[in-house]
Amino acid sequence: MEKFRIFGGYRLSGTVTVSGAKNAALPCLAATLLTREPVRLSGLPRVRDILTMEKVLRTLGEHCQHDNGTTTVVMGQATATHAPYELVRTMRASVLVLGPLLASRWQARVALPGGCAIGARPIDFHLAALARLGADIRVEHGDVVAEAPRGLFGAEITFPRVTVTGT
Repeated sequence: MEKFRIFGGYRLSGTVTVSGAKNAALPCLAATLLTREPVRLSGLPRVRDILTMEKVLRTLGEHCQHDNGTTTVVMGQATATHAPYELVRTMRASVLVLGPLLASRWQARVALPGGCAIGARPIDFHLAALARLGADIRVEHGDVVAEAPRGLFGAEITFPRVTVTGT
């Protein structure tokens, strides 16, 4: 456990509330695409990437409600599969919705995150992993287009190096 050691003439006291980690919250939000049951997440940080991911989820048919530090995500009746560039252009983590969309809706179309080229900031690891799981992947007009008409299947995948959003 880490700690702060304060040197000085004044004793500190009180409490600090720490929100959850963005890099942990984004995959949790993306995973809500896998269920029709309401999902409640507590302590999500209210930062731009989280707000953008919530907008992406709304575009894909989910409803996000906030109450007392808890975000509840509920799947609607929509079957949308496209996360447009206008929403994902500033957020690399938008690639996280590809897997859940493929698993639940058998297709996905997600704009290249941040307008990046494949390989510039490696979403190529994600695309290769999805292909190993049985998805057909291609890039069309700045979008990653993925289809898994026969569904996805298990595979052992090892990334060539550490990737924050890949695990």
